[in-house]
Amino acid sequence: MTSPLDQIRQTLALSVAENAVFDGWSKAAIEAAAAQHDIPVEQALLAFPDTPSKMVDAWIKAVDVAMAQAAAASDEFDTLGMTKRIRWLIWKRLEIAAPAKEAVRSALAILAAPQNIPLGVKTGWRSADAMWRLAGDTSTDYNHYTKRIILSGVYGATLLAWLDDDSEDWAETAAFLDRRLADVGKFEKLKAHWTRQERPSISRFLGRLRYPVR
Repeated sequence: MTSPLDQIRQTLALSVAENAVFDGWSKAAIEAAAAQHDIPVEQALLAFPDTPSKMVDAWIKAVDVAMAQAAAASDEFDTLGMTKRIRWLIWKRLEIAAPAKEAVRSALAILAAPQNIPLGVKTGWRSADAMWRLAGDTSTDYNHYTKRIILSGVYGATLLAWLDDDSEDWAETAAFLDRRLADVGKFEKLKAHWTRQERPSISRFLGRLRYPVR
């Protein structure tokens, strides 16, 4: 059951990120978001984490929730194939994050700090898992893990491309994402022919996704 504080945190999280564009991931961003939602500041500060890394974590959780809600409300989503569902979900995440785009850049810097790397890995895995589950994946074997590792790489690389994309309607990001998903499709076809002795090098493949030729 969701507690009142959890509900407040979920209500505030996206607005906190938008205010972090101007105030950074700080108490001021929480206070500004509370004012926008007519939530008493005392309650907002009690409900929301008070460190930048935890604030970013709360925001990512809110993006996961908003993404799931958007998929449930979409008339299109269930008609798509698996790969197109994944693309739809990644793109929806970018749309949700767009009002806080500059804060996303600082959020990634926060998660890249040495002390926050475990949290960054955790949030990446959690979001990838949420996307695969929404897309209908039910795998429980080796594929369960490789799919989430690979999607984390695809989404992370796409997010970095998006942050530097000034093209109309994010056309460059769209093309970048389509290339990455095409790479994944090729990888899955090859993987089907590999024996146990010839299992794929996940680290090598993720390196290609993260540092691709654009």
